[in-house]
Amino acid sequence: MSAALLSLATSVPPHAFLQKDVLDVAWGFFGSRFPDYERFASIFTNTGIVKRYGVKPFEWYLTQRGWPERTAAFLEGAEALFIDAATKALDAACLKASDVDTVVTICSTGIATPSLDARVARRMGFRSDVSRVPVFGLGCAGGASGLSIASRLAQARPGTNVLLVTVELCTLALRLDELTKANIIATSLFADGAAALVLRAGDGGETQIEAVGEHLWPDTLDVMGWNVDPLGFGVILRRTVPEFVTTELKPALTQILGRMELDVGNIDKFICHPGGAKVIDAIETALSLDQGTLEHERGVIADYGNMSAPTLLFILERTLAKGLPARSLLTALGPGFTASCVSLRHAA
Repeated sequence: MSAALLSLATSVPPHAFLQKDVLDVAWGFFGSRFPDYERFASIFTNTGIVKRYGVKPFEWYLTQRGWPERTAAFLEGAEALFIDAATKALDAACLKASDVDTVVTICSTGIATPSLDARVARRMGFRSDVSRVPVFGLGCAGGASGLSIASRLAQARPGTNVLLVTVELCTLALRLDELTKANIIATSLFADGAAALVLRAGDGGETQIEAVGEHLWPDTLDVMGWNVDPLGFGVILRRTVPEFVTTELKPALTQILGRMELDVGNIDKFICHPGGAKVIDAIETALSLDQGTLEHERGVIADYGNMSAPTLLFILERTLAKGLPARSLLTALGPGFTASCVSLRHAA
């Protein structure tokens, strides 16, 4: 018995940053201290980003911050985004927070104990017996992996309502002290956002989660992740992700689809997490898609930047608005290094 997608909603914080303004400020902070900065500065214009959002005003990021300040900003911003996205998703499903039986929370950009779902429970109106599943560490794969987890929980208890919330405040990991290519790339890409959806198994629905799967590459811990130091998280990007995608993505997806008893030819549409413009190009190359096929991926990157886990669900929202074909495959890559996939079946 498959889980049905009842609703999907997205949310961004109030502070919008134009990419051209970020580039100008980054020159001031990194240009004189980073010998190779001029060579790396083109990264900002090659991302495909026009605008992105942050939980703090632009000026806040121009002062060195430590764990206490970053954590305070995380708790305030993540709770607000959680409530906004979750409330929209529940309203769209004609449900109240008290109707939620399970809440799955995906976040890798801040630490909260009690977890975010508990911190917002009273304001949301969750029942005292709600099942809470907070998940940390999935990174950019979290949109697909979170949907996979939530769908299996819905299947385990048909008729119950499962709320998935992905919240990422990637801008809080921006660092003024790290003179590395990885930090420059993060500064050029990272943004904040949240997405929420409601699933239920057992009573139909136009869009069904058909199958899920993952692929973990061995010896790839250095591809993507966090370093942790007294100032906060610092990004790890020690391999060229577009090159990795070009050579490794299709064989992994072929294995995943094989376990689903499908192949690439059975997929009517790919819905992919875009790390940036070059990653989108690499995905199209790897999957032999016509250039420009991933138009919603490029549109979301342009309008919102890379928000990590929620980004894939922003793209799914746009795709739903335009109309899903019979079968779509959601794909995302994240720390591990992992590919996570979800197959959707849609009834016209």
